[in-house]
Amino acid sequence: MFKKILVANRGEIALRVMRTAREMGIKTVAVYSEADRSALHVRFADEAICLGPAASSQSYLRGDKIIAESLRLGVEAIHPGYGFLSENAAFCQAVTDAGLVFIGPTPHAIEIMGDKLASKRAVAEYNVPMVPGTPGAVSDPDEALRLAAEIGYPVLIKASAGGGGKGMRVVERPQDLKAEMARASSEAASAFGNGAVFVEKFVTKPRHIEVQVLGDTQGNVVHLFERECSIQRRHQKVIEEAPSSILTPELRAAMGASAVAVAKSVNYTSAGTVEFLMDADHKYYFLEMNTRLQVEHPVTELITGIDLVREQINIAAGKPISFRQQDLRIHGHALELRVYAEDPTNRFLPDVGTLHTYRRPQGPGIRLDDGFEEGMEIPIHYDPMIAKLCAWGANREQAIDRMLRAIAEYRINGVKTTLGFGAFAIDSVPFRTGDFDTKFVEQHFDPEKLKRDNADEAEIAALLAARLNSLHQVTQGAASALAQPRTAWQLNRS
Repeated sequence: MFKKILVANRGEIALRVMRTAREMGIKTVAVYSEADRSALHVRFADEAICLGPAASSQSYLRGDKIIAESLRLGVEAIHPGYGFLSENAAFCQAVTDAGLVFIGPTPHAIEIMGDKLASKRAVAEYNVPMVPGTPGAVSDPDEALRLAAEIGYPVLIKASAGGGGKGMRVVERPQDLKAEMARASSEAASAFGNGAVFVEKFVTKPRHIEVQVLGDTQGNVVHLFERECSIQRRHQKVIEEAPSSILTPELRAAMGASAVAVAKSVNYTSAGTVEFLMDADHKYYFLEMNTRLQVEHPVTELITGIDLVREQINIAAGKPISFRQQDLRIHGHALELRVYAEDPTNRFLPDVGTLHTYRRPQGPGIRLDDGFEEGMEIPIHYDPMIAKLCAWGANREQAIDRMLRAIAEYRINGVKTTLGFGAFAIDSVPFRTGDFDTKFVEQHFDPEKLKRDNADEAEIAALLAARLNSLHQVTQGAASALAQPRTAWQLNRS
């Protein structure tokens, strides 16, 4: 087993990995930028190295410096967390070439699954359902028009590389295809350095359901059930839950088997996530594979009791997965709300600043993964996520009620957050009944209602503060009167 690992990340995910490493008796090395000098993950680690200025390109993306410092400090393995270098095949190869262990999949798996077209080719022989679409990249607009007519409108133009909604365009009519194709290709080239796009059928009323998988170096692959990730903004997840409220046991088993097949297509090792789209008829289609630990992995841990980071570290050390597929059971229900420093009433734009008040929720079934404390600043240089707020319950209703209670207890002042949106979404009729899809925000969220609710809360808080101040003045006055010297007449009257 490893004696020392470096965590090539920041914030809550760096802390998450370090906590498991400490439980395993493994020393940790933190890396940080000048903007993160006083961050919690830096203080938690056994050692810490400053990589450079705040910009990611000069700090957290400096793979060469991370490897050099690892060798200097006697590190044996590197855990990339998620984001930054976690899905960079070249970095993974460089780590391996340096004689270190990359706590994650192989460069081959990262490279294949990082390209949507290559990943589809890899899984084609495994009988995994896929959305009808072009077998390869399309550069000729006339060819794209012909293929779109065969597939049937609406179609989705999608970048082959990358994700996060960049390089994606929904096309409803043939006359719009050429212009949207050019925009998608330009955006993809700018964002990922690869302008390749393909065309596939646009799934109406889609739900985003993903399956957690683990693979080891002995060839064992298991799935740890699914997560529902359909509530999104700007094609990025905001609320996740496990298990999904709409899957039957038969459909769950089928999707799990498909996810295992996808992993086996690239001899996958470590933790990974296979993502599927599901249509209104509950037919599912392979979307992509994320070759890393996911932001929403805590909900899987809560319903299975499996520490995914511990499994990752053990697998990287050459050990087999610690359990078999038949050993797993779903225990209860879990929700996760990504708490961002964003303004939901203003198109979810970032709202960074200082956490003047920061009070964490507690109590039964609550888990909070964060990397901040009161008085710290949310830096402008990175993703504005403050925390991952999770709630577990014996059933979905209890998990929802606990999450709403935790949101109400969470106190954050100094920046706007997605807490209000989370309460709105989770307590809405579509969410409680399970009748929602990836268009939830567009179809159900009313920013004006949230503004009114916030104004009402502010008014109540102001009235309460005024009342408390008035009572304080009365109390002070009474105390002052009692403190005055008493005259002989007063003494005789008492």
